[in-house]
Amino acid sequence: MLNTIIIIIYPLFIYLINVFLTKKNLLPNYSGDNHQKFFNKKEIQLSGGLFLIPVFFIITYDHSTVLVISIFFIFLLGLSSDIGFFSSAKFRLLTQSIIILFFLFYSKTTLTSVRIDAFDLMLENYWFSLFFTLTCLMILTNGTNFIDGLNGLVLTYYLVIIFIIFNLELFEYSFLNQSDIFLMLMIFIYLILFNIFNQLYLGDSGSYIIGFLLGYFLLQIFENNLLFSPYFVVLLFWYPAFEILFSIIRKIKSKKSPLKPDNKHLHHLLFLYIFKIFIKIIKEKSHKK
Repeated sequence: MLNTIIIIIYPLFIYLINVFLTKKNLLPNYSGDNHQKFFNKKEIQLSGGLFLIPVFFIITYDHSTVLVISIFFIFLLGLSSDIGFFSSAKFRLLTQSIIILFFLFYSKTTLTSVRIDAFDLMLENYWFSLFFTLTCLMILTNGTNFIDGLNGLVLTYYLVIIFIIFNLELFEYSFLNQSDIFLMLMIFIYLILFNIFNQLYLGDSGSYIIGFLLGYFLLQIFENNLLFSPYFVVLLFWYPAFEILFSIIRKIKSKKSPLKPDNKHLHHLLFLYIFKIFIKIIKEKSHKK
């Protein structure tokens, strides 16, 4: 019942809060100028995380207090970055790793198997398993932030993942039920519409908590379902992980800091390529006329 009410009223809630934030100029796009302002120079509100955090609390509060606390602090870390309070990428990376490590340790959540015998032997060591799981979640969380460079990209990507999980009924192996999954699907659709029409950006706060929560969600399904292939998990999350690898290699090769944001990620390059082709076709048609 609660989820149904939220689905009905949430578009109006997003609109009213975003209008208020815009008028008060509370969350303008101060951070990540090269990254967030790839095509739009207008100061758009970095409010996406504000609309995700209540929904994530609702679907997780009766599962794990540690999870709720961790989501909250990851959200605060991202929000601090969005308002320009923590400008150091190294500090954010360190703080994020401490929060996720805290969650994994106190929730006793670690990968125990990847279905590869030699690697599974190493995962039998608790500390190796703990830090390997930490690395996976860190890559996904920050990779999600890396792909937040074009409107609708992050939300649409994870909407597809949630829909796949929903369609295959894999949520039965997690702490979420069908109603929770449907709620997330609808909220993501709402935010995609606001994002595409330049009414809000996800910001670091939104992308951080999406990557972290969805990473834990798939981790739980994988651990509870022996038939769930690790390659399927890799297939679902390959793009955020690839963006990090692609960006790190490119920046090191160019003798730049891997932590410094820019607009040369894969999605930027693909969009520019398609955009140039589109402009070329329009010019050719105009010349023919």
